[in-house]
Amino acid sequence: MRPGHGAQAVEEPRIIARYRLRCDAGVVEDRAQKIAVEQSVEMPLAGVRDPDIMKNIVGKVLCIQQRGERLFDATIGLSARTVGADAGQLLNMLLGNSSMHEDVSLEDAELPPSLLAAFGGPNHGIEGLRALAGVERRALTCSALKPQGLSPAALAELAHEFALGGADFIKDDHGLADQDYAPFAERAPACARAMREAAKVTGRLTHYVPSLWGSFEEIDARIRLARDEGLKAVMVAPALIGVSNLVALTRKHADFAFFAHPSFTGGARIAQPLYNKLYRLFGADAVIYATFGGRFGYSRETCRGIADGARKPLGRLRRAMPVPAGGLTLARVKETLDFYGEETMLLIGGDLLLSEREALARETAAFVRGVENYGAGSA
Repeated sequence: MRPGHGAQAVEEPRIIARYRLRCDAGVVEDRAQKIAVEQSVEMPLAGVRDPDIMKNIVGKVLCIQQRGERLFDATIGLSARTVGADAGQLLNMLLGNSSMHEDVSLEDAELPPSLLAAFGGPNHGIEGLRALAGVERRALTCSALKPQGLSPAALAELAHEFALGGADFIKDDHGLADQDYAPFAERAPACARAMREAAKVTGRLTHYVPSLWGSFEEIDARIRLARDEGLKAVMVAPALIGVSNLVALTRKHADFAFFAHPSFTGGARIAQPLYNKLYRLFGADAVIYATFGGRFGYSRETCRGIADGARKPLGRLRRAMPVPAGGLTLARVKETLDFYGEETMLLIGGDLLLSEREALARETAAFVRGVENYGAGSA
């Protein structure tokens, strides 16, 4: 197929995957064809003798477009039948073996309605998180408990100050797991109590979102403990605990809201917007990511794509809440909301924690006022 040639018709509903190839123009058609085979039947086509497999299972190169010098986008149709209904298998068929080719990255994927329905997406989404926070219109606010090494009592004290300042959600730093200095079984109850105590002062409950790690059985048990403490939301890192576990957990604990943390998403050559669209597909209600202007250097275009993947129509799936983070500061609240709009949760951690402990509630209140005033100004 010549670069720029139009798409061919396919016989069955397929996943439409777009790969970025870094190679010479003279070999791009061959590279694209090899990816189509590698991501479907993974064997020489001369050995595929079943005509149904050749027609419906073997990947098909639909078009190739040049994007720059030695840079091409290859759009490939992959059989949805090869996925079944498993999230890990979907990633496997999208980029499994090809992730080991240094000249290939996965930029996007469009799924047929059958796969969208099979996974189901968020249980709560933007509307559910707004209802949980009791916020109808403005953006939501969140902060993080840091640094590593603090005891449960010290973390609960931080959480209490954040809650007195009026934040909607307070999450664990993603590095908090079950360390000896802050075991989950002590940390979660202590922080949950701190939220309840602060609510006696403010008249409004801030929601604590603990970070969960371990095997499926361990995470499942910790969600049950969180439920016993009256918690309503948890955070996981799907790239590390496994996307199939994310799907299973969101189905089993449908009353909980799940925040997806981006840790390790740079470990495979998958575009950040696609990662977050897939996390939404697999059940995440909120997707945390590094925003532009922070410490990770993502572009505005990338961040726009991430937010769009969370919020744009995707079959009948609920919309997920984009949560820009990664070095966001108080000074950038208006700029960030101008860019993302109010269907967003702003996550500011380190910038607030620069304050002295006695000023933390005051600085958090300033953060919340900035978000509220933006909403009032745009009403």
